[in-house]
Amino acid sequence: MRKSAHLTTQDIPTLIKQLAIPASVGMFFNTMYNVVDTFYAGLISTQAIAALSLSFMIFFVIIGLGYGFSSAITALLGNAFGKKKYKLASIYAHKGLFFIPLLGIFLSIIGYFTAPSLFILLGASEQYLETSIEYINPILFGTVFFMFNFSLNSVLVAQGDTKTYRNTLIFGFFANLVLNPLFIYGFLFIPAMGIQGIAIATVLIQVINMLFMLYKVLQTKVIHFKKLEYFLPNIRVYKLFMNQGLPISLSMLTMAFGSLILTYFVSHYGMQAVAGYGIGYRVEQLMLLPALGLNTAVLTLVSNNYGAKKYDRVIETLKVALKYGFIISTVGIIILTVLGRFFISQFDSNETVVNFGVDYLLVEIWIFYAYIVLFICVSTLQGIKKPKMILFISLYRQIFAKLIIAWVIVKYFELDYIYLWFGILFMIYSAAIFAYFYTNRILKEVCNKTI
Repeated sequence: MRKSAHLTTQDIPTLIKQLAIPASVGMFFNTMYNVVDTFYAGLISTQAIAALSLSFMIFFVIIGLGYGFSSAITALLGNAFGKKKYKLASIYAHKGLFFIPLLGIFLSIIGYFTAPSLFILLGASEQYLETSIEYINPILFGTVFFMFNFSLNSVLVAQGDTKTYRNTLIFGFFANLVLNPLFIYGFLFIPAMGIQGIAIATVLIQVINMLFMLYKVLQTKVIHFKKLEYFLPNIRVYKLFMNQGLPISLSMLTMAFGSLILTYFVSHYGMQAVAGYGIGYRVEQLMLLPALGLNTAVLTLVSNNYGAKKYDRVIETLKVALKYGFIISTVGIIILTVLGRFFISQFDSNETVVNFGVDYLLVEIWIFYAYIVLFICVSTLQGIKKPKMILFISLYRQIFAKLIIAWVIVKYFELDYIYLWFGILFMIYSAAIFAYFYTNRILKEVCNKTI
């Protein structure tokens, strides 16, 4: 459990690169995984792509909560490691291992019964509705495996291991290339399952990755079977998980609802607009998500150094991460400006769908800088155990401001599709500016306590 000691002593820029590069590579392959799904859905039909977009919004509710609580456990573990309280870290790890999957099972049940109604609300009907349900049901049944992976990864990341998750994501990408066509079209004893095959391939890959990550976690000795009582539920520890994890989890939940709000308003422009938006969103992630590997590095370094009371290193982590994030964002903007239409056209030959995707993309890429500020500030607030404002920022940018702006643009003024994204750009930049100044104020307060 002393593997994390270097996180509080080594050079910050070097550590950020060591942590962020594997995480960024993993994020890239995770994005490519989604791109592969979108590509094969496009081979089935435009309707299948639209169904994938609708289903993703619902699945994001569950995954968002899993990510929120896993990052909270990472923050608590990192603080414990920084304070050299290794027994406490082990207790957190054991309790967290089953805490998140239990939440996942509960949410899966809710999702199974509410998904059809939600799809109908978002404009799906007849074959479109049936296709969406065919995809989401296997995903919902397999959610527990996603959740176990979040739990296991939280233990590894807190110790500075971002390579294991990267390796599972790389494996998942290549396995998906093979399994998707196998399950979609069938082979030998495997029946042709269409869009449902895409979902089943995803669940199978998660099961394999879970077994590998469990092996890696057991090697760290943070989780072991010497004291089985460590696995038992503990109200005090669970309450701590809730206090630390609920703001970020609800924040992730608002992101899901924010996506649903956007999908609802985009659907006013037709199914082809929903398909174009879905494709554009996934292409956007090709450049944005690799930069989000910085989030993992920031959370790991801030939590460990905050626990060790090395506040100067916390501030340095924020500044260096922002600099690297802006560099990555600039590269992404240039690439997508030049090649955006080409990328989108690979997923659907329908010119109308492509145009919707391009309109979305050429506005959204200019929000990259704001996203970087928001995400790094959020990771910093998590790491110093000050997560409450995260929820309010998310409520503003994902629900209230988004709902008002979208309603005014789409319903009141009935403006063209592209103006919706200009409104979103303005809203996200306002949230990023507030998050930046708020985070810096909190950090100054922390530093002043040491004087």
